[in-house]
Amino acid sequence: MNLGDALYAIGGKWKLRVIIALRDNIKRFNELQRTIPGISAKVLSNELKELELNGFVKRKVYTSTPVTVEYELTGYSQTLEPVLQALSEWGAMHRAKIMKVKKS
Repeated sequence: MNLGDALYAIGGKWKLRVIIALRDNIKRFNELQRTIPGISAKVLSNELKELELNGFVKRKVYTSTPVTVEYELTGYSQTLEPVLQALSEWGAMHRAKIMKVKKS
């Protein structure tokens, strides 16, 4: 069931994209949405809530006027680095394979 737990926590179309978008720095909601093409505000909001629930994202609310909300990765999110590296390497290998097939 470990794989099922992993897929629950980071699976789906958007969760890893949100995590990758936050790797660079802290972002506000709209900035984050602009960074991830195709994601709706509703979906982004739900993904951020789930990522926060699973300990990957921290939400900071500043009670200025207007209220400012920022999102950043937690220290726990660093445990995903080997996973992201492996996915990146696999993606490069897969692209090369597909390109080789297309040329044949």
